Amino acid sequence: MRKIFLAGMIVCCLANNLCGQTLSNDERMKWWREARFGMFIHWGVYAVPAGTYNGHRVNRIGEWIMNRGKIPVADYKAFARAFNPVKYDADAWVRMAKDAGMKYIVITAKHHDGFALFGSNASSWNVVDATPYGKDLIKPLVEACRKHGLKLGLYYSHAQDWVNPGGAAARKRASEGWANPDSTRIDAYTEANSGHWDPAQTTKTMAQYIDDVAVPQVREILTQYGEIAVLWWDTPTNMTDEFAGKLQAQLALQPNIITNDRLKRPNFPGDFKTPEQRIPNLAELDGKDWETCMTMNGTWGYKSYDDKWKSSVTMIRNLMDIASKGGNYLLNVGPKADGEFPMESVARLKEVGSWMKVNGEAVYATKGSPLAPLSWGRCTSKLENGHTILYLSVFDWPKDRKLVVPDLKNQIDKAEFLATGKKLEVKKEDGGWVIEVPEKELDPVATVVKLWVKGAVVSTYNTPGKKEMEAGEVH
Repeated sequence: MRKIFLAGMIVCCLANNLCGQTLSNDERMKWWREARFGMFIHWGVYAVPAGTYNGHRVNRIGEWIMNRGKIPVADYKAFARAFNPVKYDADAWVRMAKDAGMKYIVITAKHHDGFALFGSNASSWNVVDATPYGKDLIKPLVEACRKHGLKLGLYYSHAQDWVNPGGAAARKRASEGWANPDSTRIDAYTEANSGHWDPAQTTKTMAQYIDDVAVPQVREILTQYGEIAVLWWDTPTNMTDEFAGKLQAQLALQPNIITNDRLKRPNFPGDFKTPEQRIPNLAELDGKDWETCMTMNGTWGYKSYDDKWKSSVTMIRNLMDIASKGGNYLLNVGPKADGEFPMESVARLKEVGSWMKVNGEAVYATKGSPLAPLSWGRCTSKLENGHTILYLSVFDWPKDRKLVVPDLKNQIDKAEFLATGKKLEVKKEDGGWVIEVPEKELDPVATVVKLWVKGAVVSTYNTPGKKEMEAGEVH
């Protein structure tokens, strides 16, 4: 009993030292709700093979190469000898995120391959002990985020772990064609071992893995870096409420931290929902906080031959679509094994940043649109001094120079271009408003018109339904 009491006192002292006063839920979520835009970073040993194993291109996303290619544990661990990110510059990473208009970063402290980007006493399968680099990769990012005023979150794969014995492994789906050079032997082992393919993965139970690796490592990342903004759980494969409870208990170390909904459903809902690679429609929204995570190309972790890059136009319009529905956008970068961002990511971040420098006001600290869905673009809003500020992001410029805002009953006191401050004429027609705009848009990606509307705007469409959004678990 004395040991339990002392342990509890230590946890409480650490929590008080790290986070100070405990905040209410709305206070904890305030920065996150205002941020709207963040960077996801998937980085680890999988950047070494970069999608290819034994001369074979392995199907699907790069960070799953060990699972998809059914690479034996010993073979996969050998890749760590080539993981030497000498070009890693945490300060440059954070500056790129900040210049792109992002307000927070979430990085994979440990992904499903079990490799930790920090030194760990719970497992030697980490960057300090298993690579020639030999240094913690999280600490410099923590320091750079604090220097440049960004929040830092840590992703942690709490259930799946394909190297540390006892961790869970996702089963093969019948619809997936996984490339591997020895499919007969591997598939036979997989069918008999609940998704595992190497006997080395099953020398311990999952209960032992939770107690020996997951819980201690979560405690490590919550105590050795100071305040962490987000703990981003991923894939509750084979999780039980008992296991989840042990992990949840570690959050007492940082009572003001924010968590997502992937620890264990439905009894551990977290603070926000996580639709993946898609933007939910209005009928799916139920008033809960949510964040769409999305790749720039077709993979999360670096894959040398994935060239399916989204344009910066798509990314900006995705951001405005998400913000117009009251969500956050977590846009991913998959660094190379040497620590550099792919040049395509860097170019797109610059293009997004150029737009955000002019139009960020239409994103940060906004609420969703109170208007019916708009055919020509998206709307975000703010309440300010008795007015509702509406930011109209116009994707499709009206050829007749008349931007129609339908079904808005409130008086518009002023309209102007956000970028230039140029005033625009407005007039009421047929129950809505028409804004007279020039023949040419200011920005072909999205030109923002700012409206000052008298009073609060009552929603002009039916309240979104209560259907739960699905949270994908594929990365």
